[in-house]
Amino acid sequence: MRTPALKAAYKLFPFSLKGDADVGDARPGCEVSCVINFYKRTDLLRVILACLSGQDLGRDRFEVVLVEDRGGTPEGKAMADEFSGSLDISYHTLEDNFGVMGHSRNFGLSKTSGRYILLLDDDTIILDRGFLSKLIREFETTQADAIMPRGSASYSIIEGRYSFHDPYFPTNRCMAYTRETLRDLGGFVSGIIGQEDVEFAVRLAASGKDVVKSERLSYMHPPLVTTGTGKAAAVGLSFARLRKRYPLPVWLMLLANGSRYIPLLALPGTRCKMQGAFSLGFLKGVWYSFTGKKMDYN
Repeated sequence: MRTPALKAAYKLFPFSLKGDADVGDARPGCEVSCVINFYKRTDLLRVILACLSGQDLGRDRFEVVLVEDRGGTPEGKAMADEFSGSLDISYHTLEDNFGVMGHSRNFGLSKTSGRYILLLDDDTIILDRGFLSKLIREFETTQADAIMPRGSASYSIIEGRYSFHDPYFPTNRCMAYTRETLRDLGGFVSGIIGQEDVEFAVRLAASGKDVVKSERLSYMHPPLVTTGTGKAAAVGLSFARLRKRYPLPVWLMLLANGSRYIPLLALPGTRCKMQGAFSLGFLKGVWYSFTGKKMDYN
């Protein structure tokens, strides 16, 4: 969804820009909080923690906040303990609202202390040892409210030579914000199952805050892969429940945006199939919401 369209829609049909998070104050000396929400998959988590432990920024200037879903696992706690010698790391577990990413992200935000907050996925890879130092300088020189590093695929699917990754997409796989920005907008909507970052991006764009797309900062992440429509349907279901948050014209505009790739299913190519399948699943979830059909998204 393009920023000018959202700004125009917000002027015509105002809506609340506040999420559900209570973002506290920064701790003196802590520059960056790196927040990783995960569940199991400690083999992937180990990679991003190794990337962070190799940063040239002093360990006293940044922290790592781990949030594990479903009450946590012994393996997740052990991973935090393993890296405690090289990172200022804390481990927290979710005891309710399992699988609801909006709630999980807000819980993570409540545990942060840094001036800047970097949201990461457990399967994100950062190869640049100077990433965090550059991130701080970028915030200071641009005075941006949010910084979007450039993303690329961390691997390619040999069949079809598929490795699509949108270089600039407002996603929590690697996105940084000032604490003030997250506080002003109230973080995320707690009830969103998935794509909580996209919903936040709607409010971020409507607010007129300055988002910088950085060429100097880069990360890697698995390409978009859609297997079935269950996950996308869960996203559509949670989106439908946001109907009361937005005026109808804005909600319909967002619905059209989420469904826009469905025609790609008729075209050849893996990328078209993946994007089309996600949009179809998204629309399926919206339909489930209005018809009362139940689905298991966990």
